Amino acid sequence: MILTSSNTLQNKEIIDYKGLVTGESLIGSNIYKDIFSGVRDVVGGRTTQYEIELEKARDIALKSMEEKAESLGANAIIGLKISYDNLGGTMGNTILVTAYGTAIKYE
Repeated sequence: MILTSSNTLQNKEIIDYKGLVTGESLIGSNIYKDIFSGVRDVVGGRTTQYEIELEKARDIALKSMEEKAESLGANAIIGLKISYDNLGGTMGNTILVTAYGTAIKYE
């Protein structure tokens, strides 16, 4: 499955547009990660644990989106976008990762 943020595929003919596909993933933080992250923010450096969690969440969202595209008979997704949203409120520091794009069939 080809995934691209481009709206076309170079040297490929798009023969069918299957429609919008999405994939979502939620990740929550816990007090230990929050404390560690806060310390890192004060002393400087990267908060590696959060980066690892975001990467996992992104991979889950992309995989979910790919599975939906495959079920439609697509072999690529174009116009791919990924968004990260902090839900806050009663959800605490829960982050929603959403991947979306247009599922297509190319020749």
